[in-house]
Amino acid sequence: MIRVITIEREYGCGAANIAGTIADRLGWKLWDQEITAEIARRLKCKHEMVAEREERCDSMFYRLIKAFMRGSFEARIDTADLEVLDAEHLAILFEKVVTEIAERGNCVIVGRGANWFLRHRDDAFHTFLYAPYDEKMRRTMAQGESERDAGNLLESVDRERAAFVRKYYGKEWPDRSLYNLMINTKVGDEAVIAAVLDVIDILNNQRVSARTAGSRAPVPDAYSPTANRDSVNS
Repeated sequence: MIRVITIEREYGCGAANIAGTIADRLGWKLWDQEITAEIARRLKCKHEMVAEREERCDSMFYRLIKAFMRGSFEARIDTADLEVLDAEHLAILFEKVVTEIAERGNCVIVGRGANWFLRHRDDAFHTFLYAPYDEKMRRTMAQGESERDAGNLLESVDRERAAFVRKYYGKEWPDRSLYNLMINTKVGDEAVIAAVLDVIDILNNQRVSARTAGSRAPVPDAYSPTANRDSVNS
């Protein structure tokens, strides 16, 4: 049975609201900004520090700091005043946290490489949400961004995500082979939610049917030719 849903997304396609609604309808735990908060808690640093660096490659500044401070990161993570937080260590920590979340089950995980980390789990369902540029622009501006700022975000965020995945996971983003379902959110949130839940229901029913069919495998009758042949040869 499906116990984990991962949702990867293009920026501005409405994935946050869709993921939240799916989690609510299933009665499952949503892990989106909650992952950022969990990472910050473990590193004993501010939530904003993680949010600024997650799913982004290090800037030249942070790469230079890492070169000079190499080997010091692990010694510093237990301190209350963490100053160096680089994308490479975040990538490693994301895998640890996402794997732990999946083990608990009944969860919806947004981004953070979850579809890659959990690609071998039979109980995980992986979704990619996307939308045309004008739809993403409309949604982003509806959240209060100016047209200029919305355009800058649409241009930069997905590019940074792709660079992050390429550098730290060695994969192209998005890798279509990793997803069970890819859907255009321009059809509307309700249509997307229904499609995701319907496909999961179909997969769960198929698995139940397969198990039921396996448990009903025919047993040789005492008077069947096979049974008689076995008794004669015994």
